[in-house]
Amino acid sequence: MSEPDYMIVGGGIVGAAIAYGLARSGERVALLDEGDVAFRAARGNFGNVWVQGKGATCPAYADLTRGAANDWAEFAEDLSTETGIDLHFRRPGAAYICFSPEDLAKRVAVLEQSNANARIKSAFEALDLADLRQRLPDVGPEVAGGTFCPDDGTANPLLLLRALIKAAKDLGARYLPHHGVTSVARDGAGYAAETTAGVVRAGRLVLAAGLGNARLAPMVGLDGPVRPVRGQIMVTEKVRSFLACGTNFIRQTLEGGCIFGESVEEVGLDDGTSLPVLRDTAQKAVAAFPLLRDVRVVRAWGALRIMTPDGVPVYQASPDGSAFVVCVHSGVTLAPFHARGFVDNLISGSLPPDRFSAFSPERFHVQTV
Repeated sequence: MSEPDYMIVGGGIVGAAIAYGLARSGERVALLDEGDVAFRAARGNFGNVWVQGKGATCPAYADLTRGAANDWAEFAEDLSTETGIDLHFRRPGAAYICFSPEDLAKRVAVLEQSNANARIKSAFEALDLADLRQRLPDVGPEVAGGTFCPDDGTANPLLLLRALIKAAKDLGARYLPHHGVTSVARDGAGYAAETTAGVVRAGRLVLAAGLGNARLAPMVGLDGPVRPVRGQIMVTEKVRSFLACGTNFIRQTLEGGCIFGESVEEVGLDDGTSLPVLRDTAQKAVAAFPLLRDVRVVRAWGALRIMTPDGVPVYQASPDGSAFVVCVHSGVTLAPFHARGFVDNLISGSLPPDRFSAFSPERFHVQTV
């Protein structure tokens, strides 16, 4: 079998989207996936295609997010047509629920700031409780109001991952599960990865290994500044449809169950759960929507999300354009970009500064005097 043009390390949503895009462009691709034993970020992903508030301190991130979100409908249609898998993509907008007037005022300021310098604008509304109930009639009396953005949507992250891998394989990509990567290195004109199932070689390397980027990137002269942030998630039994749109911490699936959770914990690689956090999460959900008070929780779990020091993605290329590192925590939202526009940059071997300088890890190494 001929050596692939690209080796993608990381079989999550980010790596699978890149593999799919490269294969769609006619490149020979090997996708290395540690498997479900990995700290799969998709386990802690609500599946939000989320725009509002992104990039408040980084206009380039706001534009990247909004552009990707605007491409999601076409992307989902194409991927579903190619694979026969419905991604459950919907774009009804989303509400951000606030429990005090002060929180609402702060939220409005964040959205105004994110729009101020962004090239791609995103509309939003500030709603008091009465206005919010026009959109979400079951919201509780403890809620002060919220914001609504029509540009937000949702998709099923596990179906997205399944579709991306299937599409990549159908286009000729080699999907290599149970290939946990222990090291990467230059190998002549290309790269070699030592894996738990042997050595894999390719001409070019893309590190999309999530938390593994912190360890692997320096091996090839790149930087993967990421840390784990735990979120705890709860899922309820099926209930009547009551959420006409998504929210910042509760989403109702098409099947009727509710997924909720908004915790942010710095606990290293511990992906377990804790009763105090689950209790607080449940109490907040019931305060937002009292109808959930007597609904049974059928499952709860913890998952590790990938976070850079400032929450903004990192994209970096080696000087010769043969190796790349990608560190993002918005894999669902940015999937159309990773499968399309970013692939063009990989093939060209460069990340144009006018678009990518804001995402360079060099921003974390600025010396102050």
